[in-house]
Amino acid sequence: MKLARTTALSPVTPLARTRIVALVAAAFLVCSGGLAARAQSQFDLRGGGAGLQFESTQQPPAPPPSVSVQDGSGVLNLSAVFGADARRIASGLVWNVFREGVEGQNTLVAQSNEAAPIFVLPAGDYVVHVGYGLAGAVRRLSVESGRQVADRVPLNAGGLRVVAMLGESRIAAERISASVYVPEGANPQGKLVAKDLRAGQLLRLPEGTYHIVSTYLEAATGGLSPAPTNSVVEADVRIQPGRTTEATLRHRAALMTLKLVNVAGGEALANTAFTILTPGGDVIREMIGAFPSIVLAEGEYMAIARRDGGAYQGAFSVRSGRDRDVEIMARDPLRQ
Repeated sequence: MKLARTTALSPVTPLARTRIVALVAAAFLVCSGGLAARAQSQFDLRGGGAGLQFESTQQPPAPPPSVSVQDGSGVLNLSAVFGADARRIASGLVWNVFREGVEGQNTLVAQSNEAAPIFVLPAGDYVVHVGYGLAGAVRRLSVESGRQVADRVPLNAGGLRVVAMLGESRIAAERISASVYVPEGANPQGKLVAKDLRAGQLLRLPEGTYHIVSTYLEAATGGLSPAPTNSVVEADVRIQPGRTTEATLRHRAALMTLKLVNVAGGEALANTAFTILTPGGDVIREMIGAFPSIVLAEGEYMAIARRDGGAYQGAFSVRSGRDRDVEIMARDPLRQ
């Protein structure tokens, strides 16, 4: 057990004194009631403790013999548990201790990232905030001279891990960008709580229902950020205290390489501009090159190729996991 540092901090500015308000708000950021759950396809859920580190213990640790208590000071011995059970959280915690002042003027006096920090503090009243990812809790505690106060703070929090699949293969973490929302009424994307979440990344959340939007990304080239594709999968999940929910979202897409050719199987013509559209006429992407590639969600599409003043079109289908070339014949101009 390590003794948490309690280096005295200089008086705070009026702006800094409001940090406790922000911390309290963070504890309830996504804990809104009446969360709606909606059934979604193309995803699987598994729950378990993997990813959340905890210890099974009934009592908080006693301070080590090296802790010395000066006159007028006491010991604040803290730990956090999942919900109301006895599993003490072993990592991922951020503690902030504020000394209560008059008229709500609280002063930050100590911080720690330890799982079970021990603070030696002057006698008085304190507000303790513990953060665990996007979850948090606030306690008001009193420290008495020469005495130890031991408190176990319950956190109704769990973990979320997104796994993205294409067919039977797992999609690389850098090819997925997921956003997590708290539904509000009939709107599944009511409140954004996390964005740019990569596949396999552990996100700690308060207990509740969440909506995930997973976007499949193009492969990054030339040092540029990967562009999003039109392959998007959505799912609703329930986060339970002390458990990691693994949401497997299955994308259905393939890599299409476009070519303008004079004959089937012929050489791709350079300096061609391509426009990819849905059957309804919505533009998906515009590209220039002899044989540009694009990842598309499973479905039907139309491609228009323009070169040397001529325009040509061709319809094609995308089937999940079937990468292929799409040839557009340059012999039949598109009438405009």
